[in-house]
Amino acid sequence: MVATVRHLIWILDSFFPPELAVQQALYVLGVIISLYPVARLHLNQMHEARRQSPLTGWMRSIHTLLTRAFHEEANNVEAWTTGINLAGEYSDYISRDLHRLYTMLGLTDDTADPASFLFRPARHILCSPRLNCKFCPPVDRNLVPSLRRRSKGKAQRVWLLDSTFKWVSADLLVGHCATCKADYYPDMITQKAVAGGRKRTQVLEYEPEFLRVSKQGVWVHRDIARAQEKALQCFHSGWSNFAEWVNSTTNDINVTFTTRQSQRLFTEHFSRRLLVAHGKRETFSCEAHPTTKLLAQAVRSMIGENGGVVPGAMKHGCRDCTHIKQFGDGDGEGGNTAQSGEIVGFEAGPAGPVSLDPDALQLPANLPEVLPCQPRPGPGNPVGYTRMAVMDGKTLKHKKCALDDCQQPLFNFKNGRFCEGHLDYQNKCGIIPCGRPTASPDSLTCDDQAHIDWYKQYDDRFHRLSFPGVQRVIRRQMGDLETNDHEIRGPTLQVQLQALGDTPGGKVVHTFKVRAIYCLQTVQWSCGVPVGWGKCYRSESTPQVLAFLKKIWEGCPESRPSFMVYDKACELLRHIVTQDMQDLWLTSTKFIVDAWHYINHRTTDTLCRTRCNPAPTDGSQPDLVISEVDDNGVAHQTRAFNTETAEQLNSWLNGFESQLRQMTDVNFDFFIHVLMMLYGETVEKRVVSKNRGLIQEFWDEVNGLATLVDMELDV
Repeated sequence: MVATVRHLIWILDSFFPPELAVQQALYVLGVIISLYPVARLHLNQMHEARRQSPLTGWMRSIHTLLTRAFHEEANNVEAWTTGINLAGEYSDYISRDLHRLYTMLGLTDDTADPASFLFRPARHILCSPRLNCKFCPPVDRNLVPSLRRRSKGKAQRVWLLDSTFKWVSADLLVGHCATCKADYYPDMITQKAVAGGRKRTQVLEYEPEFLRVSKQGVWVHRDIARAQEKALQCFHSGWSNFAEWVNSTTNDINVTFTTRQSQRLFTEHFSRRLLVAHGKRETFSCEAHPTTKLLAQAVRSMIGENGGVVPGAMKHGCRDCTHIKQFGDGDGEGGNTAQSGEIVGFEAGPAGPVSLDPDALQLPANLPEVLPCQPRPGPGNPVGYTRMAVMDGKTLKHKKCALDDCQQPLFNFKNGRFCEGHLDYQNKCGIIPCGRPTASPDSLTCDDQAHIDWYKQYDDRFHRLSFPGVQRVIRRQMGDLETNDHEIRGPTLQVQLQALGDTPGGKVVHTFKVRAIYCLQTVQWSCGVPVGWGKCYRSESTPQVLAFLKKIWEGCPESRPSFMVYDKACELLRHIVTQDMQDLWLTSTKFIVDAWHYINHRTTDTLCRTRCNPAPTDGSQPDLVISEVDDNGVAHQTRAFNTETAEQLNSWLNGFESQLRQMTDVNFDFFIHVLMMLYGETVEKRVVSKNRGLIQEFWDEVNGLATLVDMELDV
């Protein structure tokens, strides 16, 4: 061993300049060894011809690569004490004696396998990056207690999936603080139970190199988690798909990456990302060594349960969702609103003149016929800005209690039907409101023969029903309609069940099947950056939608948008006006129907036509219409904002529908938080790449400073 070290020192001293640091010389030595396959090609060419020039193409490549390696080290000031870059001279010197250097290293020209001489990767040691206790205050000489090796165990041998997607054996060492009894792992710190508690708690390390994915000693490099994130974002890969891909990539028969480990890796990685994004990293703690479910549940309780706000969304602004306030030339806002049925971008709008139909939906009595006109501010005064948000519902669901009025999740998502509070219904007849006990433990009805017969027919009709099966029936019916009928109609998938007494079969209330939430409600800025999300349980009713909006903006009411686009905005506005005319949403936001749905709204709805037009042609809403000049120099009126960003987000979410349908409420919420964060980051990157951010000139114009400067220049 001593001779080997002396030999290495002699090589470094003979072939490298003294002013080069040892670590830099070792780096270049590694480069030289990696170049040996190219040197063999050079020697082989030299042996082929007697008059072959020693400066072959292979040798020129070696010289270039060596020079490049020295240049990389020259960027480090500490490596070159002289301050002079002599990379070219050093490369010339080493290239001349390269064959002698290989001989000293034991690399001769007749080596059979050059790869056997390359540096092998070092054995991975998994330990905490910390040196001192995080929680203990300084003691003697103002020193924080140092970490000791935990005395209960020696180095534990574990399996590690490294950054090159290879399973390797590694050693795990756990640090320990003798003062507070905290244990330090590579990815977390466990502490003694807080006052009154029995179990130890843990806090996370937010930049760990390795993540534990199994209690049986399986660890994964953080780069694998980043690869899983990209697979999710680009290919909509689920936990099972990613695990299968990893196993096919590693092709190791000794170790298998399971679906549960893939889910654990997903939860560990995104727990840290979500907590950092929401600013909860310093306050988060949970039970020590939690299961995947408990960890996801603890994170969800911190960042939002059954909904939440996307981090950073309220502070977002770009030229696609935020515009300078515009004012009309004539009557200003609220001009000729009675004739504002036409919409920019369509030849014929949905609304014509004011209808005289007695059944027409007129304006509520407490709303003025004409909107008040906002005057244009004088020169040098702030003009302000407008911002648009878009809201929509998406039929992404998870299971809930079989009782229609209950909103609680299932106690047993595998084969249960009730939430924890309604487990006693398991032993009652599934026909509501019978309430009698079931005939046997395996039965779902009482001993009433009518109930038994009705359930038997229901079970025969639905026990094999699946989503792909329904799709096949619909496709078959659509094909038959196109073949047999001149007029194409929609599918007629109907369920015919026998009546139960005087109650029609379709009206029988039962608990034979679990329910699901109605939809996922989302809101985003008109540029596409998501703002928040929530759930509608029974229907997308206007009271639930209004409650959703209030919850999203309850923490920052000053960030409410100037325009809220929604496919049922007229119904929502009518509900707000009817219930509470003093609601702050009426003074801060104008509710607009998106362009696609507006063309199908009723012309007899005066409120929709005069208050919710997405781009009226009469100049009553100058913030919604802009004038653009085409390539031929012709000016056209176009919509100022994109009102279909919700549909674009829904299209992206479609790829995750099959995964979300099978999740528990905890995993569903956690997964939606992740998707919203990833989608928001993608849109933010697109805004930056296209230079669509808000620059200083924008804010100068908003505050009236640009106009003031122009006036001073004119003077």
